[in-house]
Amino acid sequence: MTASLKPWERIIEQWLGVLRLDSIKNKIVGFALLATIVPAFSTAVLSYGQNKRALTEKLEGELATAGSQAAREIDLWVKESFLDIRVFASSFEVSENLERIPRGGMTSQVARSRLADYLAGVQALFDDYTELLVRDSQIRPVASSGGIIGEWEDLPPDWSDRLRQGETVLGDPYRDEARGGDVVTFAVPIEAPNSRFLGVLTATLSLDAVTNILERFAPGEAGQVSLITADGRVVARTKGGPEFVRGVESATLDQLTEAGDATTEYADLDGVPVVGILTQVPPMGWAVIAEIPRAEAFAQVEEMRASSLFLVSILLVGVGLVAYLLALLIVRPLARLTQAAGAVAGGDLSVDLPVTGRGEVAYLTEVFNEMVDRLRQGRQDLDLANATLRERNTELERLSSTDVLTGLFNRRHIMDEFEEEIRRATRHERPFAVLLCDVDHFKQYNDTHGHLAGDRVLSRVGEVIEDVLRGIDIGARYGGEEFMILLPESDLDGAVEAAERLRERIRTEEFPGGTVTVSIGAAVFPEHGDTSNKIISAADAALYRAKRAGRDRVVRATPHA
Repeated sequence: MTASLKPWERIIEQWLGVLRLDSIKNKIVGFALLATIVPAFSTAVLSYGQNKRALTEKLEGELATAGSQAAREIDLWVKESFLDIRVFASSFEVSENLERIPRGGMTSQVARSRLADYLAGVQALFDDYTELLVRDSQIRPVASSGGIIGEWEDLPPDWSDRLRQGETVLGDPYRDEARGGDVVTFAVPIEAPNSRFLGVLTATLSLDAVTNILERFAPGEAGQVSLITADGRVVARTKGGPEFVRGVESATLDQLTEAGDATTEYADLDGVPVVGILTQVPPMGWAVIAEIPRAEAFAQVEEMRASSLFLVSILLVGVGLVAYLLALLIVRPLARLTQAAGAVAGGDLSVDLPVTGRGEVAYLTEVFNEMVDRLRQGRQDLDLANATLRERNTELERLSSTDVLTGLFNRRHIMDEFEEEIRRATRHERPFAVLLCDVDHFKQYNDTHGHLAGDRVLSRVGEVIEDVLRGIDIGARYGGEEFMILLPESDLDGAVEAAERLRERIRTEEFPGGTVTVSIGAAVFPEHGDTSNKIISAADAALYRAKRAGRDRVVRATPHA
């Protein structure tokens, strides 16, 4: 920006010359006092802003972590509960006795008694189970672990139809007054060995386990975590207990949903201002709210703001009195330099001060303008260099973990993922599978059709692997014509099924020169080893047996000794 002297400014300059106050030495005395307030106030404002941003980011990270971990644990609890109940429903004791009940007479009574005894025995082994109930194919209750409970499951209207189709059903939470607790019902179909629908097993579970999960992730001393349904009803809370009648208000729920992964401020169920974040638990349509009182969240920064305002106020009063006495002695050139310096400090590099008169101020103005010019050029050069560096870093990061030919991950990246998957599976006591896939007769194909055709085969195989894999699976080019695939949360049967889909898909692909097949070896953690080397060796041995057995097949690894 370009400024020019106004008439009254020229008059002041002339009078200052008469009074011999045109030197920098005399002016700096008054200016030093006035300038005291500028850095003090700027520092206070910047410090407050930076501390609040840092505290907000930290708080957002803590709440997001608490919410996501709680949501993940609740999702795991639901899945494990369904898995356990499916195991109970698949028991020979359940299916055989349920088939005997329609025969009537003593046979029916004995079958009902045995079913009730089995359900009571299962319930005794699990503290979370409050009721197990078996219904026949007409959805009529026939046996319970503690007395028939009728229609207390609070299941969705279409639950029986969904169960007949082989689905599992999760009910809405409700208050079980008879047992004095809050519960939720899981329902799974009971099927004969020929997949014929025999009936339904419903299990009513206490929500105390969910409350215990939430309590593990409550942020801060006064923070809490709540589990809510899609319509805002509270399923469980770390403090105050569940409130199925008074849930989260729709406006608050909309506010939390619109905020996404960011925190938002609102009033909780007790009317206390809080900072919270919402995390969805997709499979059951529930959500987790992690929140902390606003007073606790920003206590530190609010205290700092009060102290800063007090100190700045004291400085303003003291310096203001001195500045009032010296105001007539301070000339505009130095004031313009001060304003311009503040603008540059704030990032405005369009400053261009006029050079007036002679002496120290004029020389300082020239130096200042030259400095701003260099800063402008330096900023342009730095922005260009940063943009180039970001582009190169992005490309290097992609190249460091990706195989250029197939577009899959490379060997280094998948080995890192392998070690991480071993740690995760060990922590959660869950299996995962590994597939080693090798293109059959690849050298012969290269010799016959050329290396370019061979490269196209490898590229297409990579595309097929990407297409066949689940979202959580990881595929990589392990070396040459060999590929590795990690299948989290998959046992050996699931791995073989996935491998067969991949093998059949590649077999049906059209390649120059005819059909291309692959041989696949499958191994699973921890059955075939507890380290990456052991598991890979087991899968490689299975792959070798597939090659010897005629190729174009999937072979399971044998358990390690």
